[in-house]
Amino acid sequence: MAATDTGDPRARSVASVASAAPPPASARTVEAWAEAYIRTTSLERKLRPGPVPARFASDAQARPAIPRRIERPGRPEVFQPPRGKVKYGGLRSGRSRAHLLHRFFGHELQAAELMCWAVLAFPDTPRAFRRGLVGVALDEVRHMNLYATQIARLGYALGDFPLNDWFWQRIPASRTPLSFLAAMSLGFEAANLDHSGDFAARFRQVGDDEAAAVQEQVAREELAHVRFGASWFRRFHGALTFDAWVAALPPPLSPMVMRGRAIDEDARARAGLDARYIERLALWQPRGV
Repeated sequence: MAATDTGDPRARSVASVASAAPPPASARTVEAWAEAYIRTTSLERKLRPGPVPARFASDAQARPAIPRRIERPGRPEVFQPPRGKVKYGGLRSGRSRAHLLHRFFGHELQAAELMCWAVLAFPDTPRAFRRGLVGVALDEVRHMNLYATQIARLGYALGDFPLNDWFWQRIPASRTPLSFLAAMSLGFEAANLDHSGDFAARFRQVGDDEAAAVQEQVAREELAHVRFGASWFRRFHGALTFDAWVAALPPPLSPMVMRGRAIDEDARARAGLDARYIERLALWQPRGV
């Protein structure tokens, strides 16, 4: 159903959705805020989680904090999982473009939730690391709203298309901060540096300069996310090499799903990956191929 059908409550503007949800009163610590964001089934709170508390629960604890690993996120009822393989077709129709943008929205939503997941899963990491995870999560929320605006511009609403929790099916297998960074920051987010230019060009080819500009903006801002992952990978491991990254990936993930059809070498270099790493990524092949 398109967003222009005013009989559907999902047809409210993104602005009204984004302004509808005050922060939950129970979120007095960063951990409580992060858990509330993961678990909420409110679309309003997914789009506007409210201000982040200044205090971590671990700040006042004499004992080491206990890791918490949430298995699955809360999902607003408007979102349904895909049935079968999703096909977008050509991007000349507004519906096809909205469907693809909805997929990107879903990626940003999962990224925001999983940054919060890492705050809870790795409570003994440096405070600066966990605060950085929250900062990345807030960027992802802002990106969600950019995509939601574009979907509405094309006449559709959040929930008009399926939402695939593919990241959630894989990232929680990360048992260490290093494996989380390998999969999320240096894996999926770094791959987005490759994909974004390709999709921006495809949007422009069909005359949708607005969608292309949003895609390019998200790619520029995700440079900092990959740089964050690269910096903390080095701090946790001592060095960031291609072999160290591959070894840290939680099974069954491999470099095959973490690169585009063409590697954006310039973007990856600006994100803090060296030339040898990028070269090895481009040449990598599964064993037996």
